[in-house]
Amino acid sequence: MGQAGRRETDGRGRLGSVLSGLAVAVGCVLFLGGFAWGAVVYKPYTVPSDSMTPSINTGDRVLAERISGDEVRRGDVVVFTDRTWAAMPMVKRVVGVGGDKVVCCDKQSRLAVNGQPLDEPYVSSKEGTASQPFSATVPEGELFLLGDERRTSVDSRGHLMDSTKGTVPVTEVAARVDAVAWPVGGVLERPRAFASLPGGVSEPGPVKLLVTAVVAGVVLIFGGAAYGPLSKLGGRRKVRV
Repeated sequence: MGQAGRRETDGRGRLGSVLSGLAVAVGCVLFLGGFAWGAVVYKPYTVPSDSMTPSINTGDRVLAERISGDEVRRGDVVVFTDRTWAAMPMVKRVVGVGGDKVVCCDKQSRLAVNGQPLDEPYVSSKEGTASQPFSATVPEGELFLLGDERRTSVDSRGHLMDSTKGTVPVTEVAARVDAVAWPVGGVLERPRAFASLPGGVSEPGPVKLLVTAVVAGVVLIFGGAAYGPLSKLGGRRKVRV
């Protein structure tokens, strides 16, 4: 190979090395930054019971976005602690907020909120819901919470006769579940049944963006790190030829 050819090859090699190093650096920023951002925004929880099946199963690890109680919307799945319920964090779905009237059930076994029947495809047993008729008005600053497994869930229905009328203060909410992390279940969809009620439904947090950043970081790190060995292998083949 002549001197000009060597200079051309060396130039491509130096450029490739710079680009591979840049790819690794950017990948590290995305990977570590994604995890750091996620640690600030989200907190992992292990679901202690089957009251949210089939949406979330016992033992599932979920990612819950840290929020304040006034950000909660109907249809959200929230993590909360209430001593009258249990001495541990619990996971339930919000079906009523302050001022709502929640009634169970119509002839199609549907809940009604403020007179509007709700189609809840995530509920695992409508028979269990229909067998426990109730009517409750939610006090301001409180939440009416039900599990998706309506037959066995220990939820607001079981506390209707106590002084709280079955509700939980919004101040007891610690986080809102955005996704099932393990086993991988993806982002929880916001129920459209609540969208037409005042306040609508909430939007998911940045979990998809965080996952994208981490995955892109891994790809860039491994891709950049692989450039050196691959380029050397290619160079050896050219020499042999």
